[in-house]
Amino acid sequence: MNKNKLSLYLPAILSVVLIAGILIGMRIGNTGTGFSLFGSKKPDKLKEVIEYVKKNYVDTVSEETLREKAVSLLLQSLDPHSVYLPSAEYHEALDPLLGSFEGIGVQFRIENDTITVITPVSGGPSEKLGIKAGDRIVKIDGKNVAGIKISNNDVMRKLKGKKGTQVKVSVFRREFHGLIDFTVTRDVIPTYSLDVAYMVDRVTGYIRLNNFAATTHDELHQALKKLKDQGMKKLIFDLRGNGGGYLQAAIDVADEFLQAHQLIVYTKGIHHPKEYAYATSDGLFETGDLVVLIDEWSASASEIVAGAIQDNDRGIIVGRRSFGKGLVQDHMIFRDSSMVRLTIARYYTPTGRCIQKPYNNGTDAYYNDYYHRYINGELDNPDSIHFADSLKFKTPKGKVVYGGGGIMPDYYVPIEKDSTLRYYNLVVNKGYLYQFSFDYTDRNRKNLQLNHIFTDFNKNFVITDQVYNDFITYASNKGIKHEGKNLTVSDNRAKVLMKAYIGRNILDNAGFYPLLNSIDPTVQKALWILETKK
Repeated sequence: MNKNKLSLYLPAILSVVLIAGILIGMRIGNTGTGFSLFGSKKPDKLKEVIEYVKKNYVDTVSEETLREKAVSLLLQSLDPHSVYLPSAEYHEALDPLLGSFEGIGVQFRIENDTITVITPVSGGPSEKLGIKAGDRIVKIDGKNVAGIKISNNDVMRKLKGKKGTQVKVSVFRREFHGLIDFTVTRDVIPTYSLDVAYMVDRVTGYIRLNNFAATTHDELHQALKKLKDQGMKKLIFDLRGNGGGYLQAAIDVADEFLQAHQLIVYTKGIHHPKEYAYATSDGLFETGDLVVLIDEWSASASEIVAGAIQDNDRGIIVGRRSFGKGLVQDHMIFRDSSMVRLTIARYYTPTGRCIQKPYNNGTDAYYNDYYHRYINGELDNPDSIHFADSLKFKTPKGKVVYGGGGIMPDYYVPIEKDSTLRYYNLVVNKGYLYQFSFDYTDRNRKNLQLNHIFTDFNKNFVITDQVYNDFITYASNKGIKHEGKNLTVSDNRAKVLMKAYIGRNILDNAGFYPLLNSIDPTVQKALWILETKK
């Protein structure tokens, strides 16, 4: 049977499970007119339906496929975060949370349908062999991988593998004729939750986390120590776009900012009695001024941290209403490395808020909530957000906070809709500014790499009028004309982001975020709050 057809038919087949006492045990004769009942008073309906399908379905159906579909559909009916992951997706789901994976150690992007090395991981097997930023991986194990519309997941599957195994890669490098062949022995490659940590000014630090993994707390602890040694008295802690991760990582992170015995979070479920998590006296930043940044993609563990900071009157939350995931998952792993991730409890912020948003309209509506927020105007103005009085809570200092759908920030920063930024928004959203910056880096990589630290790069490299005019021509050839009123604002913003993109291509995130944040309205709002003590 055609696989696609099977995927269409199976939900209908498996829905038989839900028709209690009607079709279970029904045996259709050749004439299609009679039936007989069989089985015990409490039959194993799933088992019997699968057997019935196997014996009577018009085409051949794999029992394993039936069972996997049944498990998946069963979990989907519970809540959006209870899921079944087949073995092929196991490592893809867990590797980012484990703090390491086994592979060749390169950061890559697919540019012009070619795998391009952005940077080799420091100390990793690829760097040791001499693979460089800007190299194009053309072949993997002798097979062409360029110009075939390969996906990121396909690249990962080909390059990842058990420690000690080997993979052959053939790369194109600008200054060489032909391909350069490398045989890379895979090793354990660390992954990082912390994107960047640096001093914005003499007393203000900035730290950005991308998830909550096994190594997150250690990374944050080291970053706080480094910045405090550099004179940090105030901190902007950026959790925007951070979809969460381990509950314990969230507890450990919050503990760095809260004083001993302050409640961080508690969890409870029907089969899991209340468990409370309190801060210790070990935090490195328990008293300095603190601003936490969140947005509509800050979820789960990010919301635990933001909620703990807000409910304990520890700091100011800035940005937009967070995602609204207040469910806790545990997982069960099968022998074949497939996995069930099951919601076992809800978590509550220190004031008693459950911030889980409704999911009774189905999974699609749940994950499309961002578009509803956009349509109803919430992303432009918080006035469209209405909380029921029953969801009202108060912090120890009397600040009103709400449950029932994410963390509402203390200071709201809407998405930008400035008409003077029209040209900037067009070239950014179309990807033209990024692509031009990447190509410029590629052509000038040797000279740009003379700047080994951000301060040198920021001082020595300037987007000249000639470079920017070249970009205007490039964008114009793509259909975006440099015309209209008030272009100065757009041009100034585009030059900064162009420099930031080039900085990232050379110095990774250390060359990107300090420049990006200089034009980021939410970061600028946070700096204003810290400056004015609002």
